[in-house]
Amino acid sequence: MQEIVRKVLTARVYDVATQTPLDAMPRLSERLGRPVRLKREDLQPVFSFKLRGAYNKVAAMGDDARRAGVICASAGNHAQGVAVAAARHGVEATVVVPVTTPDIKVRAIRRLGAKVVTHGEGYDEAYEHARAIESETGATFVHPFDDPDVIAGQGTIGMEVLHQHPEPLEALFLPVGGGGLAAGVATIVRYLRPEVRLIGVEPDDAASLLAAFRHGGPVTLPEVGLFADGVAVRRVGDLTYRLCREALDEVITVDTDAICAAIKDVYENCRAIAEPAGAVALAGLKQYAARVGPGAGGLAAVLSGANLNFDRLRHVAERAELGEGLEALLAVGMPERPGSYRRFIQTLNGRMITAFSYRYADPEQAQIFVGVALREGVGEKHELIARVRAGGFEVVDLSDDETAKTHTRYLVGGRARAIVHEHIFRFEFPERPGALLRFLESLQPDWNITLFHYRYHGADYGRVLAGIEAPPEQGAELRRALDALAYPYQEVTDDVSVRLFLREG
Repeated sequence: MQEIVRKVLTARVYDVATQTPLDAMPRLSERLGRPVRLKREDLQPVFSFKLRGAYNKVAAMGDDARRAGVICASAGNHAQGVAVAAARHGVEATVVVPVTTPDIKVRAIRRLGAKVVTHGEGYDEAYEHARAIESETGATFVHPFDDPDVIAGQGTIGMEVLHQHPEPLEALFLPVGGGGLAAGVATIVRYLRPEVRLIGVEPDDAASLLAAFRHGGPVTLPEVGLFADGVAVRRVGDLTYRLCREALDEVITVDTDAICAAIKDVYENCRAIAEPAGAVALAGLKQYAARVGPGAGGLAAVLSGANLNFDRLRHVAERAELGEGLEALLAVGMPERPGSYRRFIQTLNGRMITAFSYRYADPEQAQIFVGVALREGVGEKHELIARVRAGGFEVVDLSDDETAKTHTRYLVGGRARAIVHEHIFRFEFPERPGALLRFLESLQPDWNITLFHYRYHGADYGRVLAGIEAPPEQGAELRRALDALAYPYQEVTDDVSVRLFLREG
């Protein structure tokens, strides 16, 4: 830690990086009953903090190393940081990206002067190829997080926060992917202001640092969620783990809806759009504030980036209200007879309906999917459900059902009566030509696809709900075929929203 502190204090980042503001968030502060500030790393020239660490690494290299060039593996913010740093020092830069990388990101890296090499279907394969090129050419590999100079460059964020917030600061929230930002910032803040509580924040489906803390060392997660792709790292760094273990007070996790709600808070308070990974720390801050309650202690979070595909905003907007507890998704059973719908609306007591889906399926019982706007959050939702049940209706709360939120709400009424042995799966398909064909070719000719739902969310991976008809004796063979695809998947045949709206009986 002493060595990292020294490196932070002598880091060279301001040739290209800017000292970003620590903005007040007045609306959120009023709501939480605490002063809240946001460190705006989205205002860096490449719209991400990654420029700091990459530049500090290249600036620290000797002349011989610079002549050999630099190489990295990345499809996002780190690649742009390396490209800018290399161009500033006249160093040749190569970036290895997976074949799934969108063209818009590849073009951005090339515009900054780096050579792009495409290899592999994911980051791990791109990383191995970059390491091979490093061995062949003698180029210096610029690690995205597990490098002392990279960590020190990110640590300059902590120095700025302390200068900008001289008054008491109760807690500082740091996003965690590989751990470079968290390690650098936490180390320097712990050294200079040990009274500040330092909290790492991860998505609950990519919590590699929390897994390392529980295991006693870095472990490789079998898979990670991809919504907050900037922090979707399967294994935290060895060095970053050791530093975080010493400097962080705790690690908390947040879900997709909470991240979307934090993106909305950034827009409402700062009129800026954060990428999902950029809003992770603010989502953690809100979770902490809800846990400890109002108080005078200041809270701050690092907004780490704003490299967001515009197409993803639709998904963010859909999920933000759920993340704030301002929308309830309900499955409501009612008698299939005239007047039932009117009587149900009366139980809502004037609340606005945000979604309503229904299709006739049974002469006795109707099943509807309904979204209802709330004004006061979770407590109001429970009160509403009790009110609807008291009106004689059956109610199932689907507000936390991922299958319902992503797929079922768009497929209500799609029951198939003639299918006997149907399995329903959620997949993450890479957004590239041939992904669907590869899926289809993996299935036996007598395995019938019974359902397929997909919506583009502007990410590198698409979310798919698929039904496959296969008899019980072929269940193990079906699993082997899907495992061989190497697309992340989960069987949801018995999920409550699937049973209520998509399956017969």
